[in-house]
Amino acid sequence: MTFIAGSRPETTAAVTRGAARLLIDLGYAPLAEVTLPNGRRADLLALGRKGEIFIVEVKSSLEDFRADLKWREYQPYCDAFAFAVDPEFPREALPPEPGLIVADGFGGAVLREATAAPLAGARRKALTLAFARLAALRAAGVAAMALE
Repeated sequence: MTFIAGSRPETTAAVTRGAARLLIDLGYAPLAEVTLPNGRRADLLALGRKGEIFIVEVKSSLEDFRADLKWREYQPYCDAFAFAVDPEFPREALPPEPGLIVADGFGGAVLREATAAPLAGARRKALTLAFARLAALRAAGVAAMALE
């Protein structure tokens, strides 16, 4: 991976793009910046071929990680959760429980698999339908952000 230091928004955009490309390679269909039913915004919400839901939280810097402790609030809305960081991120600062993706603007690699914690069937169905509606609205050109 090639990493060129940039501003925090540029780093966030590059890591998000690379993580999304990796998710696609792994068989997921990702949506960026999705507001969950609890009001939190997932950087990437992805739906797998078997209906599994994966959330990826992008951290652009150590300061970004330390200032943002809401990541545990994503877990009730996914089967698996991972952080995505750039290659220069001090990975030892991250907790050991979530998955870990290292990404740049061109792709990424899974360094630690996300632990699976399957959702209840009713919640999975509701989230999958909301994901499908959001994806369809975005495909139609609507600037939709929230799962409904």
